[in-house]
Order: sequence, then structure tokens, then C-alpha cells
Amino acid sequence: MAQDRIEVHEEAGLAVITLNRPELMNALDRDMRAALTQALTAAAQTARAIVLTGRGAAFCSGQDLSEGADPDRLDLAEILREEYEPLLQAITDAPVPVLAAVNGVAAGAGANLALACDVVIAAESAVFLQAFSRIGLIPDAGGTYWLPRQVGLARAMGAAFFAEPVTARQAADWGMIWEAAPDHEFEATWQARARHLAAGPTAALRATKQALRAAGDSDFATQLELEAKLQGEVGRTADFREGVTAFLEKRAPRFSGR
Repeated sequence: MAQDRIEVHEEAGLAVITLNRPELMNALDRDMRAALTQALTAAAQTARAIVLTGRGAAFCSGQDLSEGADPDRLDLAEILREEYEPLLQAITDAPVPVLAAVNGVAAGAGANLALACDVVIAAESAVFLQAFSRIGLIPDAGGTYWLPRQVGLARAMGAAFFAEPVTARQAADWGMIWEAAPDHEFEATWQARARHLAAGPTAALRATKQALRAAGDSDFATQLELEAKLQGEVGRTADFREGVTAFLEKRAPRFSGR
């Protein structure tokens, strides 16, 4: 069942969503995409931070190519519009930080699923692979949007044309991801980062996400106005008052998410 392919655990404001199809490297079929979209949408209503990770050796190998295996009968445009776009929008529109904990290979749509998240932490043994040209396709699932913005046009072209693996260390050096952690420290690293976000000033993190995601499509004046608007809103939160009080009292803040 699709429900078995997605595991959700929520505790102390942190929702961990695990892709659970390890026998197929967490490849995404129709039911799994729907279940993941639903899980992300639900978690965004209750959690203060979300983690997306994979079970087994892979984070996600992308599209399940055994689904609708006849290329002549496969409507890729329809699949992208009706199934992948809602999934990616669930990540970018979530009003809380979404962290991708990339435990292994992230290929094709799986790589771009990770890159759509707000923060990416990968195990050093993980790789990112724009595998599309190997089967005669272009990068999709947001790949043509995220790659040039994150790594520049030259590297985006090379990654897409040659479909060669990009190691987690390369990805961190290029600015594709936030952090590459040694394998033996990977789980502790992403858990600590995720708990930090879940215990953080939720309204400020939400506004930060909104502002930074808007920046690529805004001119300077528009971005300054958005900054002023959002800062005015978060400046009226209990978390801002707590942050200032904690600073003056020389102690760690205790944010409530309000």
C-alpha cells in the first residue's frame, strides 16, 4: 500500500518523513508521490520543522521507470503537472523549514526533490545525479530551475549534459547543498540541525523562507518592501520579545513558536 511507502514520525514539533521503498531505492511511483504530497501538506499544518529522508541505501532514485514502461503511452507532461508540481509546491509553500537529509544516492527527480528543500544535509557517501540525459530526457521536477540558481550555469549544464555523479562534498563546495557530513556523524548531524529548527523562532523562520524564496524573482525595491513588511510582522511576536530578553539576560532563548 502507498501508506507503507511513506513513514511519518512527529515529536516535539519535528516531523520526519521517510521514503520507505528501499528495495527499489525509494523510486517514486504515482501512489508514493500522492502519499508524500499528502504527508508534507499535513506535516506543514502541525510541525515547526520537517525532515525528508530515505530508508536504506538511497535517498531517492527518482521516477519509477517500471511504472507505465511503454514510452509511447507515457504522458510525462501530465505526470509532471498533476503529480510532481503539487509535490514540489508542498515543499516550497510549507510555512516551516523543510530539511532534506540525503542518506544515499539522489538521482533524477530524487535529486531535484532534495534540492527543492530549504536546507540539504547529505552523508559524504551520497551522490547527486542528474540522470535524465541517460534516457533521453531533460532535467525535470524543478531541476532546470534550481540547478543554475544554486551552482551557476556552467556547472548546471555540465551536470545535466554529462549525467555524472556529483559527490556530497562537491555539492557542498559548489553551493548546491548546505552540508556534507561524515557518514558516521550524518544521522546525529541532521537530527541536531532539525531539532534546532523545530525549537527556533517559527514565525521568523517562516518569514525568512518567504523572503529568500522571493528574492530570485524580485527587484531590489520590491525585496526591500517585502523585508520591511515581514520584519514588522515578526517584530510583534512573542519569540522576538523572548529573543531580546534572553540576549539582555545573557542566556539561551526559549522560543515558543509564537
